Amino acid sequence: MPPLVLASASPRRAELLRQVGLTFEVWLPAGEDETRGVVPASPGASGPGWTLDAVRARARGAAQDKARRAADAKPDAVVIAADTMVVVDGVVLGKPATPREAEEMLHRLSGRTHHVTTAVVVAHGRRAVTLAEDATTAVRFRPLRTEEILRYVATGEPMDKAGAYGIQGRAALFVERLEGDYFGVVGLPLALLGRMLVAVGMPVL
Repeated sequence: MPPLVLASASPRRAELLRQVGLTFEVWLPAGEDETRGVVPASPGASGPGWTLDAVRARARGAAQDKARRAADAKPDAVVIAADTMVVVDGVVLGKPATPREAEEMLHRLSGRTHHVTTAVVVAHGRRAVTLAEDATTAVRFRPLRTEEILRYVATGEPMDKAGAYGIQGRAALFVERLEGDYFGVVGLPLALLGRMLVAVGMPVL
């Protein structure tokens, strides 16, 4: 059985893999790309804002780049890479650079439905195999009071997360409903990943 490598610095993705009993090592690509801040329009877009198709393509491209670099460095391993993007009203919300930016992002999400797309790539360098899939989940936040947002940002939890929140943490209190894959919002859709690992010959159970 080939070794399993997670090409991600995300502690949440690592925790999800441990949760389902997988043994793996973490390999961090140099200069890992991360979407930061508020991105109002996709590069080369003919119209304003990001479409879901553009978000999916961007997330897949970023995950494929991480997987390629990891597979080049670890050619005998099965590599898992992922990229998560949050979009609301055509605006992509990356990781906030400052607490003030986190507050602004949460105000954008308040009382609205947004979409979280996580692209997953599974690759094996030696066998020249690369699979790429993605999952998009609709998440509805209840209306948030300004003082709630300020207290949440003060915890520090939003600062390393796309969209400035962690659904598996205190921000679970903000979510009215969800349509799609919960684990995709956390950062790694497990059912999708399981099917992909089986497809490359790595049983997960």
